[in-house]
Amino acid sequence: MSEVENRPTNFIRQIIDADLASGKHNSVQTRFPPEPNGFLHIGHAKSICLNFGIAQDYSGLCNLRFDDTNPEKEDIDYVHAIKKDVQWLGFEWAGDIRYSSGYFDELHGFAVELIEKGLAYVCFLNGEETREYRGTLNKPGKNSPYRDTSVEENLALFEKMKNGECKEGECALRAKIDMSSSFMCLRDPILYRVRFAHHHQTGDKWCIYPMYDFTHCLSDALEGITHSICTLEFQDNRRLYDWVIDNVSVPATPHQYEFSRLNLEYTLMSKRKLNTLVEENLVDGWDDPRMPTIAAFRRRGYTPASMREFAKRIGVTKMENTVEMSVLEACIREDLNDNAPRAMAVLDPIKLVIENYPEGNKEALTVKNHPSDESQGTRIVPFSGELYIEAEDFREEANKKYKRLVLDKAVRLRGAYVITATRCDKDEQGNVTTVYCTYNEYTLGKNPTDGTKPKGVIHWVDAQESLNATVRLYDRLFTVPNPAAESDFHSVMNPESLIVINNAKVEPSLANAKAEQAFQFERQGYFCLDNDIQAEGELVFNRTVGLRDTWAKISK
Repeated sequence: MSEVENRPTNFIRQIIDADLASGKHNSVQTRFPPEPNGFLHIGHAKSICLNFGIAQDYSGLCNLRFDDTNPEKEDIDYVHAIKKDVQWLGFEWAGDIRYSSGYFDELHGFAVELIEKGLAYVCFLNGEETREYRGTLNKPGKNSPYRDTSVEENLALFEKMKNGECKEGECALRAKIDMSSSFMCLRDPILYRVRFAHHHQTGDKWCIYPMYDFTHCLSDALEGITHSICTLEFQDNRRLYDWVIDNVSVPATPHQYEFSRLNLEYTLMSKRKLNTLVEENLVDGWDDPRMPTIAAFRRRGYTPASMREFAKRIGVTKMENTVEMSVLEACIREDLNDNAPRAMAVLDPIKLVIENYPEGNKEALTVKNHPSDESQGTRIVPFSGELYIEAEDFREEANKKYKRLVLDKAVRLRGAYVITATRCDKDEQGNVTTVYCTYNEYTLGKNPTDGTKPKGVIHWVDAQESLNATVRLYDRLFTVPNPAAESDFHSVMNPESLIVINNAKVEPSLANAKAEQAFQFERQGYFCLDNDIQAEGELVFNRTVGLRDTWAKISK
């Protein structure tokens, strides 16, 4: 089967196939046009994969363009973050990065053209009056008293706006369309407003800024975009998109196509609400691993391949739905199960003393980095008579279902010997602090010579050579699948969305871990080294996802 036959399909790709077959277009040109007013979230990742993926599959081009029309809410730091997100996901844009602000001269010319055609006017209604004149969904709007101003006067007024001779909020340039339209976006929408704000690209050159709906379609036309793909909330706005394109002298006539946005369980997708989380210090910034931003998923240990696979699995449709978190988590588990090397980390350590191990003896055990992938090689793990194991891996008494260390029962240490617990020490609260055991020196390896077959395996680290580490156990930020439906999302925040363990012990090989490098901590889950380490040599590991979907059990 050819690569083309293998290519995933959806209604947008079917439209493109038909356009190419009919000769409407000879090639495909898409774009990804974020506003630089915040970090991108996983919904944007879906759009990135769609736009860049289509361009790749059809041997076309995809532009990265910043629709930067609102300087008061935009920041160059967001520009840099978005560029990094696109590249991290594995995509490259065509040519140089574009900015809508780079077209401000042309956009101004298009606005003048609309005025000259009698299709735009300068309106002096204030904000409250504009809303009153606009009408409601059940009541048509009424014409502004400034709607019939002459072309000559409107040209002069717009020039005054451009020259800074009007105050902010005093007036705006509006399209002259239809105040009785059933589509609110066609009721003489604002095209330009006065803003005395410094722009991160154009500086102080302009004091009038075009609105997004006016800018976006014209930027598409100037770039020769063939298929302008956006989410369903812009469906009604397509009428304004087409009206602008139809009424100015553009070099191309792009068409807009809408698909359903991504809604993901246990998350918020509203930039405004995400910004609230950051501003109220409810999370540690936009890249807090509990956030649904691409930067947060990267910091948490998600891989570009897992994100692309997720976008592929959820598909592209016009139906609004909410995707289960388990779908996303399955993608990263499958990726890391195949590709993440194994390591041993003890999160709640208690001492294990092997009483019959030769005093002062040390061994360097060779352990596989991956149980089923020989190409990932091996590593050396130090072993001695004093180790750390997980507190939950020992009980004085237990039933047959407990496959770990129990008094007078044998268990295997991962990659090492079979041991049998004999006694334990406890503190004043009755908590076990030290477990004493004996080992069988003939049980190193899978096939012990004495026929010993322990029922369980536990992980461990050497007490002397292990390293101290901080481990952050991240979980879902909200306790309900749809926090956006709550009257106050604060009330459903998960108090256990972050548990910090400061006294974890990890094997010494992890001293060489790189930022964002993934590991499977044996029997614990998947973790990565945090990409925001504050001190040299500090080890901070973030839990990406558990080995199993524990929330499925909780929900049942």
